Amino acid sequence: MRVRDMLANLNFLAFPMNTTETGAVAPSSAPNPVQLARKLLKELQTEFAAFRDTLPLAIGIDKQLLAQKPGLNRKIMRIALGLHTKSPRYLQAMAKASTRYNLDGSAANEVSEAHRSHATEVLKERSDKEEELRKARRAVFKKEAIAKRKASEAEEAERKRADKLQQLAAKFSKR
Repeated sequence: MRVRDMLANLNFLAFPMNTTETGAVAPSSAPNPVQLARKLLKELQTEFAAFRDTLPLAIGIDKQLLAQKPGLNRKIMRIALGLHTKSPRYLQAMAKASTRYNLDGSAANEVSEAHRSHATEVLKERSDKEEELRKARRAVFKKEAIAKRKASEAEEAERKRADKLQQLAAKFSKR
């Protein structure tokens, strides 16, 4: 697979969309669960200090959420928790933290060394992946720049050759 193809296929920040055969976005009758989860996450951030301040969440925070908000859709809640706990800001907080927190911001339990090291590891992997992607983009841009330069050099050589031929034709047609 060529680097350009890899870059075209890599779009890890975008979410899959319903598309028609022409590539146009098809209207969706049901709301996207990820959009609903993002909306829920914003609500949680306004309501609870642990989300607002990006504190390491207590283990079992989902049960606390369900107790506080009984009508909460579990699937949407899990997606929202996944979005929150996989965010770079949360992972950075986990890598440095020693205590987990309840919804109200009170201390719950200790952050294990395994969880701290996992957060650090995930951040490192993401950083490495981003650096690899940057290198691939640079390589593509470099190849394109070289191709453009060669094309312009070829055009310039062709123009000079045509000028030279025209000069020779003019020189010999005078005789």
